[in-house]
Amino acid sequence: MPNLKVEIHPEVYNELEESRAWYEERVKNLGVDFLHAVDYAIDKICEFPGAWGWYEKKFSIRKILVQRFPYAVIYRYRENLIQIIAVANLRRKPGYWKDRVSSYLNII
Repeated sequence: MPNLKVEIHPEVYNELEESRAWYEERVKNLGVDFLHAVDYAIDKICEFPGAWGWYEKKFSIRKILVQRFPYAVIYRYRENLIQIIAVANLRRKPGYWKDRVSSYLNII
């Protein structure tokens, strides 16, 4: 795969920290395990960016499930660019991140 650039929406960092803290409060090191699982999912996206299922095909939005946790990494892949839109909890507020698509990616 050619050199891929990865852009991460600023809100993703907040999502990761909130989720990490939540898991860490419940079980020691579970928050760290969560972050490792998200990193693994992003590594897989970089390795095979077009392999994961469509979430919103109209806007080229894809998702990969995070192993062991009820989360998905929502992203867009175009040419040599991967845009991470959200690390979404699949059990809470479905689609809450969709407003990011238009503002961050300028595709609507």
